[in-house]
Amino acid sequence: MAEPAGEALDALAVRLGQAAAPSGCLATVRQLTGLFREARHREKATEPLFQNLLQILTKAASEVDVACKNVNTPAHLEDWFLLLSECFRCLRNACVQCASNQNLMRSLGLIEMSVHLILLLQKLETNLESSLTAFRCSLQFLGNITTGNIDSQKRIWKLAFPSLFLTCLNHQDEKIVEYCCMILFTCLNPERTRVLREENNLNIPLAVLQACRRYPESEWVFLIVTNHLLKCPELVKAMYARLSNQERTMLLELALSEISDKNSAVCKEMDMFLASCFQEKCHSVLRLASATNNEDEEALVVIRLLDALCEMTSNDGQLECLQVCPDLLETAVRTLQLAHLSGKQATNVFTAAHSATGQEQISHPAVGFKSHLIRLIANLCYRNKANQDKVYELDGIPLILDNCSIDDNNPFISQWAIYAIHNLTEQNERNQELILQMERQGLADSSILEKTGLKVEKEDQKLILRSVRKISDL
Repeated sequence: MAEPAGEALDALAVRLGQAAAPSGCLATVRQLTGLFREARHREKATEPLFQNLLQILTKAASEVDVACKNVNTPAHLEDWFLLLSECFRCLRNACVQCASNQNLMRSLGLIEMSVHLILLLQKLETNLESSLTAFRCSLQFLGNITTGNIDSQKRIWKLAFPSLFLTCLNHQDEKIVEYCCMILFTCLNPERTRVLREENNLNIPLAVLQACRRYPESEWVFLIVTNHLLKCPELVKAMYARLSNQERTMLLELALSEISDKNSAVCKEMDMFLASCFQEKCHSVLRLASATNNEDEEALVVIRLLDALCEMTSNDGQLECLQVCPDLLETAVRTLQLAHLSGKQATNVFTAAHSATGQEQISHPAVGFKSHLIRLIANLCYRNKANQDKVYELDGIPLILDNCSIDDNNPFISQWAIYAIHNLTEQNERNQELILQMERQGLADSSILEKTGLKVEKEDQKLILRSVRKISDL
């Protein structure tokens, strides 16, 4: 017959309290670690058991503290590191879906002792793998004690912010960075995220972005950026000012993944900020016309900004905000004019190509730039009379018609041009009449319009823009 859960734990707690040396405790703690994998054992854990584990951590901290003052790490610390790792595994397991254990450990001061030990382990200069393992396990424990427990999150934030987080985020061990990010993600909330924008605290989010560059597959780093940092426009602005162009590109790629999620909420302030960044630097992309500038980092940032704006304007809620963004539409049209002119004056990436010239050309960073500009213009004009008229005034309609042909340097440009013409002419007689006049004057070749799927017809003294497919089906 199996021993009842409570009695088994009590027996191990007594044995743990009687052991003097680390080696004598290790086997007992391992038994406890195994038992705490089951909920029925976690629910029977008692205060004396956790007190005994705290005593072990306290003794270990004393030994490590002494070692920090010595040049050489004493050999006997290997046993303490092994015991520390197992104690933290035991505590980690005991926290799983058990708020009572989390609260009991917090009241006993196990969080304070763990943070103290982490700082000691970080300070101790040793190459022992067992020390690194103890470091990792301590962070796993702190991650588990904060999960779903607001009081534990408050305690750890008070103790760990900012020094412990910075220490761990900048650590060379990937697992330590990952476990630190797990704790940080769990502790962050809107109020604490806003605190990060302060100049003295900005090193924390910047260290998170550095971790993202070092470990792009890290789920916890990604979640911190998308679920917390990008939700605070003031913080994004502060970070953006401190980032290199390479780091800005990475941040925008993360933002793009969040913007592309139609269920995520991106606030008006973020929309306007990204739009202003695009407007400020958009002409830098024109430098990519030179073969020697195809790795211009500032231009690469602008390309990512344009990608983000295209996605944002595809979302109804964000579209309304950006449609009234001062000068955004004009910037897009003017930039398209300059890029188109650059491609006409010399052969470069902005020149319409009707056959791929090789992998190098296909992979050029500016491939698709004109196509995306037309997409942005099309979105901004969607059922918006003021913007339709603005494109007319900027001579943007002939420009878009001139980009209706297939262009290997700009995939789907003809489709976006069709969409743009549709949005520009919808319930706008002046824009419709302009296209009709261009066709009459030979400036808009009807065969080109038909190739792009459009046909202009006059019906009852009104110009009607229809798709060729619909006309042929009638």
